[in-house]
Amino acid sequence: MKIAALIPARYASTRLPAKLVQDLGELSVIQRTYQSTVATGVFQEVWVVTDHDQIEAQIHAIGGKVVRSVKKHESGSDRIAEALGQVDADLIVNVQGDEPFQDAKTLQDLVAAFAKPEVQVASLMCKLPAEQVQNPNFVKVVVDEQRRALYFSRSPIPYNREGKAINYWKHIGVYAYRRDLLLSFTQWPKGNLEQVELLEQLRLIERGVAIQMVETDHQAIAIDTEEDLNYARTVLSSML
Repeated sequence: MKIAALIPARYASTRLPAKLVQDLGELSVIQRTYQSTVATGVFQEVWVVTDHDQIEAQIHAIGGKVVRSVKKHESGSDRIAEALGQVDADLIVNVQGDEPFQDAKTLQDLVAAFAKPEVQVASLMCKLPAEQVQNPNFVKVVVDEQRRALYFSRSPIPYNREGKAINYWKHIGVYAYRRDLLLSFTQWPKGNLEQVELLEQLRLIERGVAIQMVETDHQAIAIDTEEDLNYARTVLSSML
């Protein structure tokens, strides 16, 4: 089975303009993400999928591979699905372009879920601290006994009626797909639940596609703000 990582890299961003090309220790954010993804050793190929000349030039400058997006896309899933016209792989992992410190064990565990032939899609989750449960910016997931996702929500789920000591699971938006499923998924219309919660993974749930959840304790650093970028710089300094 050929495994590829595809990194959707849109130039435009709201809270931190052009965040992917910002400096992060003599390389840009997207260059760091690309290099750390390659360094995991999990993938036969790693590609950046972008809509912008500067991102393309930065990846080529470090010897990386780029697919240029032709269409406008609402999501990273749509962007990497377009790239499959140029990328030959059986299993595709959608790596977030604004997460410059990828973790090898986490990605290995995610890919290992596909040892079961029935698994078509897998994603990541981690334990959610109690103080973050009410925050709608942290997406919650509930799972069955085989850790297949039952539902995702911005609301606290399950509702803890009697205040018991329970684990809440935070969804981490890294996905792995079998090729045909990704191509089908991105052609389906948005479902009702997706339109209400604004969570694209609910399109799969509504269609009856099981999402295998994989637990990780790796705390990824996602860069959305200037504060995030400064924190990433501090983390990088401690690693060098």
